[in-house]
Amino acid sequence: MNIQLNQSVQQLLLANKPEGPVVAIVSPSGYSPNPEAVERGIATLQAQGCHVRNYTDAASKFQRFGASDDARIAQLYAAAQDPEVDIVLALRGGYGLTRLLPDLDFGMLAASGKLFVGHSDFTALQMGLLGRTGAVSFSGPMLCDDFVRDELSGGLSKFTINDFWQCMTQSSHTVVGQVEDNPQMSVNGTLWGGNLAMLAHLVGSPWLPKVQGGILFVEDVNEHPYRVERMMLQLLHAGVLDDQQAILLGDFSSYRLTDYDNGYDFAQMVAYLRAHLPVPVFTGLPVGHGRDKATMVLGSRAELVSDSASFSLTMSGYGSLLGR
Repeated sequence: MNIQLNQSVQQLLLANKPEGPVVAIVSPSGYSPNPEAVERGIATLQAQGCHVRNYTDAASKFQRFGASDDARIAQLYAAAQDPEVDIVLALRGGYGLTRLLPDLDFGMLAASGKLFVGHSDFTALQMGLLGRTGAVSFSGPMLCDDFVRDELSGGLSKFTINDFWQCMTQSSHTVVGQVEDNPQMSVNGTLWGGNLAMLAHLVGSPWLPKVQGGILFVEDVNEHPYRVERMMLQLLHAGVLDDQQAILLGDFSSYRLTDYDNGYDFAQMVAYLRAHLPVPVFTGLPVGHGRDKATMVLGSRAELVSDSASFSLTMSGYGSLLGR
């Protein structure tokens, strides 16, 4: 099922690149168990005016990965070195990028000027880009499942798709959260973060950026609140949260509470973090592994403004399809 982009997004796409953006699909982590879904996702992108170059190959999957380690690196390099490619879009997450980090040429990837897009396991690549080169990337939708959802899974998200293209076609982008009881403040800083498990995993490695005065956002899936708390404390104890301006919690879905939790739930975990972290903690950021997700510009300059009922996060000064 395809969706109709809103008129403003269609106009921006035509204004910035009349022939349509070129999107490269790569699988640096897992593979899609359903090749038909990949074709459906490609058709969705084409219906939205994109030219698609698929560097993945279902026949080349290796164990639980999209291909061998060398072949997955080759996909990234081929997409980065193709002069016509604008966006490099991850096929899906899973696991696998950690194995590639020591062998990746982050300088070459950054110098390519491509717009690297994905989330989940893709956070490892994005943090490496930011930490090693300062390059901006985009925490946003992936081919699977964001461009392939059928009616049984709720269909494509108009919010996700339109928010993504708005971000890709402008030099500033604003995400809004409608939540009460967040701290009331206004701060500026470098936006960074992504999948919490990947951030915790990178602690102590050369691929985790050392961001001062930043605005950190985190999200995850299948992680019980106590594991979320434990990973946040790991970041705290490792000094990662030192000098951050704010922490934004996105969606943490698909966990299961039991009687053993005895009243300990997500809200209680957030209350504990707010009492023990030296950084203001916000909830309600619309990012995560669910159907609706905003696109976040990692490494951009961001302004967070919050009142008693809502907050806005405005990202600016980043390269997009504008002017390519």
